[in-house]
Amino acid sequence: MSALRIGSHALPNRLFVAPMAGVTDRPFRQLCKQLGAGYAVSEMVTSRRDLWDSLKTSRRANHDGESGPIAVQIAGTDAPMMAEAALYNIDRGAQIIDINMGCPAKKVCNKWAGSALMQNEPLALEIAAAVVAACAPRGVPVTLKMRTGWCDAQKNAVRLARQFEDAGIQLLTVHGRTREQGYRGQAEYDTVAAVKAAVAVPVVANGDIDSPQKARAVLAATGADALMVGRAAQGRPWIFREIGHFLATGEHLAPPLVAEVRRLLLAHLQDHYRLYGEGTGVRSARKHIGWYVRQLPGGEALRPHINTLHDCDAQWQAVARYFDDLGQRMDRLPAAAPEEHHLPA
Repeated sequence: MSALRIGSHALPNRLFVAPMAGVTDRPFRQLCKQLGAGYAVSEMVTSRRDLWDSLKTSRRANHDGESGPIAVQIAGTDAPMMAEAALYNIDRGAQIIDINMGCPAKKVCNKWAGSALMQNEPLALEIAAAVVAACAPRGVPVTLKMRTGWCDAQKNAVRLARQFEDAGIQLLTVHGRTREQGYRGQAEYDTVAAVKAAVAVPVVANGDIDSPQKARAVLAATGADALMVGRAAQGRPWIFREIGHFLATGEHLAPPLVAEVRRLLLAHLQDHYRLYGEGTGVRSARKHIGWYVRQLPGGEALRPHINTLHDCDAQWQAVARYFDDLGQRMDRLPAAAPEEHHLPA
């Protein structure tokens, strides 16, 4: 796949890591980029000034050593506050600002942020325009992530996309579900294709892209300029190089070597501990370990043991021993399970 530009930033490829709260922190983003992702967007940062000094927000705004371009997603419901949040993050290293109008979480939508903004088109447009106006003097492009609509009866992504483009948004990502769906059912791509046909700015397809074959099918179905992978990268960050190789050659890469996954995960854990510290680090790493081993021999037995460990060194050593033992049994990870989803026609 050829390169794509966002503002002045040329991306090495068109495979994006989705912003996922509690997942796409700096260590995870860096790992995905190392393994073939061309671009990664941070976890969402609140527009509430009173929370900017919290430990959670300060970690999310920490981009030390991160390769560019650095993209930060902001969330909120007040246009001036969102503009101020954009500048706050630019001052801390953000080179691209992404507006969250796609999150379906109740704790976000109950405050009329995230995908709930799609129900209030004037406010959604006001926020987009305010953020663009704040970022333009700094030369920082603004992108936006949204869903197909609030519910099946209110699919307004195409209409909003045209308005966002007119307001100066430079790239749009569309998750092929309504807010009402959450993550249930299957993503649909007809709406993504309709958005792509309606605007001139790049459009990114998101939702259920969990294999190289699915990636190729979604590109064909939507004509999208790029693909965004979220949940399928959890515990499988090498999916980006698998997709990239398949799109370029039509051939599948062999599953990664156990020794490579051991090295990647142990390095990921060390980076994770450095960011979060001992107590939070050991707890928040559990989900990543679980994702890595969930389909591996002995993985289900390892997970409850990991949950009994309360210091980083013991956790790290347990993971190292598990992969040492696994390496005695097999050279490579098992091949991915056959796909159970339907490919778009």
